[in-house]
Amino acid sequence: MRKTYSKLSRETGLEIASILGRFFLKLEHLHYGYWTSDLKVDIANLHKAQQNYTEFLISNIPDGVRTILDVGCGTGSTARRLVEAGYQVDCLSPSHFQCEQVRELLGGTSQVFECEYEQLDTPNRYDLVLFSESFQYVNLSDAVEKTFGLLNKEGFLLICDIFRKSIAEATVMRGGHELEKFRQVIANYPFELIKDLDITEATSPNIDMLNDMTTNVAKPILHLIFNYVETRYPLPSKILRWKYKKQIDKIYNKYFVGARTSEEFRKFRSYRLLLYKK
Repeated sequence: MRKTYSKLSRETGLEIASILGRFFLKLEHLHYGYWTSDLKVDIANLHKAQQNYTEFLISNIPDGVRTILDVGCGTGSTARRLVEAGYQVDCLSPSHFQCEQVRELLGGTSQVFECEYEQLDTPNRYDLVLFSESFQYVNLSDAVEKTFGLLNKEGFLLICDIFRKSIAEATVMRGGHELEKFRQVIANYPFELIKDLDITEATSPNIDMLNDMTTNVAKPILHLIFNYVETRYPLPSKILRWKYKKQIDKIYNKYFVGARTSEEFRKFRSYRLLLYKK
């Protein structure tokens, strides 16, 4: 039940982020931005940083690749860019909301699988399986085995995502498989490492932007809402605060105390592009 709730919460969060991002910032993507040295780190430039990320991703697709499975495809913007670049792309997401967005965006050019990656059942085989900020959400061992079976001979696995460093200290940072554990698992399969690019420095500015938004925008708005509700409904508010105190404190300490910084991210997380050949 806890795992199901966590999954539902994550999907709902992604849907809200997609709606707000498109409406207020004209964003097409859900992923991090890739901040080059000539691009000022500013919320107004996030759409450009996200475009940089997508172009960086595409630039690392090997020659000869024609068919791609985009695992955790979001709302399909990366898949659309891949189609425009000449690839045949199928998409997968467990979110009904996202799958509907993908179908509307891509029409009949792509097959869309609405399921968990580990439950995917298809006769299709691909030249490349892509995980763009989606590998952290799949079961590590099952995903590697599933990918090996879905790839054509000499096909490629391309992961661009967050991994945890092997540091014992506590941190508010969440997400990502342990990098050393991943390397141990994939070593059990006949994959050859082609590229291992550390892009933590180019992606970590996103953390400071998110921290700034939650501290200076989301936090004051939530305080106004809570104050209003407590004024209108004092007794129910006290009961709810008492009943869900642990959950509220956990969320507050995670997002609203200013601890999620790019420095913290660089210390405990490694954002990498990994390319393997079967």
